[in-house]
Amino acid sequence: MTTRTDPFQLYGTLDTETPPVQLTAGKLTADFKGGNLRAIRYDGVEVLRAVSYLVRDRDWGTYAPVIEELWIDQRDDAFFVSYVARCAGPDNTDLEIDVRIMAAANEALIFEAEVLSMTGFETNRCGFCILHPIVGVAGMPVSVEHVDGSAENTHFPDLIEPWQPFKDMRTITHSVTPNVTAECRMEGDTFEMEDQRNWSDASYKTYVRPLALPWPYQIPAGKPVRQRIVLSIGDMRRSTITSATIADTRAITLSPGEKSGLMPAIGLVITPEEAEATLAARDRLGEIAPQELLFHFDPDAGHGVDAVKSFAVIAALHAGRSTLEIALPCRKSPLVETQQIARWMQDAGFKPDAIVISPSVDRQSTPPGSQWPECPPLEEVYAAAHAAFPGVRLGGGMLSYFTELNRKRVPADTLSFITHCTNPIVHAADDLSVMQTLEALPFITRSVRAIYGDKPYRIGPSTIPMRQNPYGSRTMDNPHSGRIAMANTDSRHNARFGEAFALGYAARVLDAGLECLTLSAMTGSFGLIAAEKEPSAAGANRPLFNTVATLSRLAGHKWRECLSSDPTAVLGFITVQPEMPRELHLVNISPIPQRIELGKLRPSEQRGKRQLTLDAYRTVSLALMD
Repeated sequence: MTTRTDPFQLYGTLDTETPPVQLTAGKLTADFKGGNLRAIRYDGVEVLRAVSYLVRDRDWGTYAPVIEELWIDQRDDAFFVSYVARCAGPDNTDLEIDVRIMAAANEALIFEAEVLSMTGFETNRCGFCILHPIVGVAGMPVSVEHVDGSAENTHFPDLIEPWQPFKDMRTITHSVTPNVTAECRMEGDTFEMEDQRNWSDASYKTYVRPLALPWPYQIPAGKPVRQRIVLSIGDMRRSTITSATIADTRAITLSPGEKSGLMPAIGLVITPEEAEATLAARDRLGEIAPQELLFHFDPDAGHGVDAVKSFAVIAALHAGRSTLEIALPCRKSPLVETQQIARWMQDAGFKPDAIVISPSVDRQSTPPGSQWPECPPLEEVYAAAHAAFPGVRLGGGMLSYFTELNRKRVPADTLSFITHCTNPIVHAADDLSVMQTLEALPFITRSVRAIYGDKPYRIGPSTIPMRQNPYGSRTMDNPHSGRIAMANTDSRHNARFGEAFALGYAARVLDAGLECLTLSAMTGSFGLIAAEKEPSAAGANRPLFNTVATLSRLAGHKWRECLSSDPTAVLGFITVQPEMPRELHLVNISPIPQRIELGKLRPSEQRGKRQLTLDAYRTVSLALMD
């Protein structure tokens, strides 16, 4: 039996998301939320992940328009939705979006919008975004009709495509099931697709307007702009059933899989700004006993010899390894700058086991159609690091995200390991989108392995809050604990949601054979200990502490795959330690309790128990019977 959980325990805030309104038209269903459509399904199978009308600012932040005059008419076999959305921009500019959404049984779903600004309006993007799912779609056939009327039969990318796989699009058609097709027609502008798995989004995104065009751009005053999306389902089955399939409420089943490997080392990131607080938390650092401390060093942020000295003090108290992560300014020659850092390290007595180095400018994204910024060749940067830090393992890659690594592939011959980060709130920050990013992680790690082979591979720091924004001039402040894309703080990191996300993350990347995984800091907004300003929790361990401590305890031990019949809700894996019973580690990554059928996986403390219920965003580790 489960009880309703305090939202603050789940999300770190009392603000909860408004549940969507489910719309139905025959076998077609869609969730209406925030003016957009999510989870568009036909006969219970996901067709599109979303159809949204979005307005982006000059930093690629997404406006949250005020929705007025909302009308929802749900009938037995059809629905109709209309509303007006208003955006307030800088310098007293405004934008009004008049929307109509309609569908009927056995007819097309239509989503149309007309935009009008009486002041003119600056934007990086204003128009429809269509998201195709990735699971069961990646690598599958697809037909694309272009704006000039030509057509191509091709495939959705399997490995993650760094640039747009399809351009100048008018229509895209794919198979939903062997006998059901979905044609999505996009009118009113020229559309193109990007592989959003680059950013760990679990989707392919088709968007308006081409990135080769200048941005930001102006929507002219007084001139309406119209766009329309038409989704047509082709069902070749002979069936008289016209109602939507009822959701399956059976228990989730678990079974052992065939894959296995070794658990990665666990790291914690430490910045100079959090060094003092980390030192004060030395006892709890000892409780976690991470295998790796990742010290972040950025001269452009004012980090110098004092930062290195603070790192040396912390490293001396740490029994494990340490890595210095350097964002090299490259204002002088790489050799001059690395030698200066090496002198500071020598003066401070700081001797990390490894160095990660990347030009600071490489943290900024270079979108399609943009010019690459000036930067020394990476071969020169790596050669300078080898000269300045002789005998130390050198890692390279990106201090930002896989996107940048995929687009600027580093010369890895002289590197000891490859590294990058991910962040789940680049494009969207609602609860479902954040958890869905876990689906993209196996595609990311498989793509890295395709590029760099069996080179040792690290990921992190990867956290829900964003530490640096490659796509704009800043990360977004979040003083009211909202669900904000690109935010530098996120209350869910502090709650059970963050704990579930971290264990789900670890489960999804096990197959990559990572050398090290870093999912948090010790203190601060990315940390494991609550900040002084957190209500009734100052100085307490956040729930994420438990997951990181568990993963640290398991590092280096064998894991075995555990298959879930619904990996969108429950993930798990099994670990084996010498002279210890096997352990089953489970996480519910959904907002509702889940019934789980254990099958042959029997907990030793509950002999004969075949089923358990796992509450929302709850993790559990169970000793198993042999």
